[in-house]
Amino acid sequence: MSNFNETLTLENSLSRKWLVFALCMLSYLFTGMVSTLVSVYLPVAVPELTGSELPDKTVTESRLGEIGAYVNASYLYGWMVGGLLFGLISDKIGRVQTLTFVTILYGAGTCLVVFVPDWYSLMAIRFITGMGVGGVLLVSTVYISEVWEPATRPVMLGVLAVSFPMGIVATGSVNLMFSYWREAFWLGLIPIFLGVLILFLVPESQQWRFSKSAGAVKSEGIFDQTNRPNLIIGSIIFGAVLIGLWGIFSWLPTWVQSLLGSGENGQKERGLTMIILGMGGITGGVLSGFLIKAIGSRRTLILTFSGCILMCCILFLTNHHFSKIIYAEAGLLSLCFGVSQGSLSSYIPGLFPVVVRATATGFCFNIGRFFTATAVFFIGSLVAVLGGFGNALLVFSIPFLLALVITWFSRDPQTSIK
Repeated sequence: MSNFNETLTLENSLSRKWLVFALCMLSYLFTGMVSTLVSVYLPVAVPELTGSELPDKTVTESRLGEIGAYVNASYLYGWMVGGLLFGLISDKIGRVQTLTFVTILYGAGTCLVVFVPDWYSLMAIRFITGMGVGGVLLVSTVYISEVWEPATRPVMLGVLAVSFPMGIVATGSVNLMFSYWREAFWLGLIPIFLGVLILFLVPESQQWRFSKSAGAVKSEGIFDQTNRPNLIIGSIIFGAVLIGLWGIFSWLPTWVQSLLGSGENGQKERGLTMIILGMGGITGGVLSGFLIKAIGSRRTLILTFSGCILMCCILFLTNHHFSKIIYAEAGLLSLCFGVSQGSLSSYIPGLFPVVVRATATGFCFNIGRFFTATAVFFIGSLVAVLGGFGNALLVFSIPFLLALVITWFSRDPQTSIK
């Protein structure tokens, strides 16, 4: 009875409800910071971790691309594994216990980077950190969708999703605050503290308790003949967008560094670039809801993917030396990224009937991350083959073309919901 009353307290107490949302949002926000922190410091961390013997303590561009590819791919693989694994675990032991564990997990993984001796260890730690981040993004979303009242639930889930690019903005600020890269990763202490607060202050989801007692069985499966076509469409579109987004987001600071003159550390330029990327993502995420309401999710995605392709061509084909115009062009590109992510959060769940919507959406999201990690892994080779980061990053506009074509020939999700 005490557990049941605890859930009722969450639903009826305004202050308790907002405290719970704030803790989930902060945990979500710090995943954005953790996801991009290594990318920001990569150009200065890799020379130290490899023991560079060059006079200026740097590494070659191709070597930096190779090591960065391993580290970023490892993180995304961990993200995928965490998104799949901790979803299953949360169904078994509950949302709150799982959310507590994954929040502490990615916080501890971030702190361990402070002591990392080489890039091999960094790659392993980033895999573990990615698992925690994947778990937080999934479980926190599921939890809020279960405990929040239906009238304002979509708005709150939208605010929760915007927390990730807010974390990216904060990453740029962290880069400006800490000149020595290891000091910045003490940031992981904050998620550890948040995890403890979640354990003691957040009540379990009543819907999860009911599902465990009722033992409801789904009448449909995601691989049924009626759901399989949309499952393929959703997986390819989301996977393609993630490949383009993460390939560019992860390597844009390094590309900016490559445009600067030799001997310039690029701390300010890299930090401001990440802030602009995050701000564009936040703005795009907010705008996506209004665009969907005005022209529908399918047309919004077609417009957005076209914008991503155009801005990639402008950004990476017209800039051979760093100038302030890059900030404006990167901002427009990230605006398109934000709209795409916000729109896909509505588009993909709408492809499936309610009875399998959560399972099918989770499958599309996490299978897409597998292809993303694999594609990002090969950017190091592309740098050497194509002669620089600009040409390599331009290749990552091709997935947006694939997503555009598939979306063009697909139906609006409202026509496929059963």
